[in-house]
Amino acid sequence: MFAPRVALASLSGAADAAWARAGSDHAGAAFLGGVALDEATREAARELVARDREEFLPSDPLGFLERQLDALEDAPIRPGVNVRSATPDPVADAAEICADRDAIIELNAHCRQPEMRAVGCGEALLRDTDRLCEYVGVASDAGAAVSVKVRAEVPGVDLAATARALAAAGADAVHVDAMDSEPVVGDVADAAPELFVIANNEVRDRASAREYLRYGADAVSLGRPSTDGRVRRCVRRAVAEWFADAEGTRQAEVDAQ
Repeated sequence: MFAPRVALASLSGAADAAWARAGSDHAGAAFLGGVALDEATREAARELVARDREEFLPSDPLGFLERQLDALEDAPIRPGVNVRSATPDPVADAAEICADRDAIIELNAHCRQPEMRAVGCGEALLRDTDRLCEYVGVASDAGAAVSVKVRAEVPGVDLAATARALAAAGADAVHVDAMDSEPVVGDVADAAPELFVIANNEVRDRASAREYLRYGADAVSLGRPSTDGRVRRCVRRAVAEWFADAEGTRQAEVDAQ
């Protein structure tokens, strides 16, 4: 899906094209956003801004996506866009924009702010597997590569079962914020091996990156440390070493047969 297998995870109100380009030295993908697509989520975002959170609130969210992705046309990184919507129709429009630019659309089933949950986004969407899969289907039908950002430790949510459903609906990747439950990455990877699993939360150094890779993650992502070049360099090196060692082991097994 991308290489090197390090992603920059969306940072509310800060993850734009300039941020992605600045991190392209040691990352293979960058998820811009999150971007509120419809009026319900835009109103929720305005409420978040009123209590001192940063949010992207352009007057034309789809035009904003186009401009941001076009600004990365020549950047050595695969862009993605983390989106929120209370209804599936705007997701289809955003997915078409992403498909035209070989960008990944990432459906936000992660946000835990009460304003977003109240309009059916973020964790509320994660709790409604059928509706989340409808969003995945809409995005996939538009021709885009589809990632879903999810969160561990949500009561009543079995992420392994959710991953199986997402894969069946047409998702290509699942971006797991493991919170304090790192082994859940292994549960997801085992449950849906066809998904590209991106592990997130407290990835800051060689040890933290390798922990997630041991659980079966295909890549790791950096949140707040995405702006720290030293962290990006360290994590990229750790990931590259991991997969080089794995390839060497596979080749040795083949040679021994």
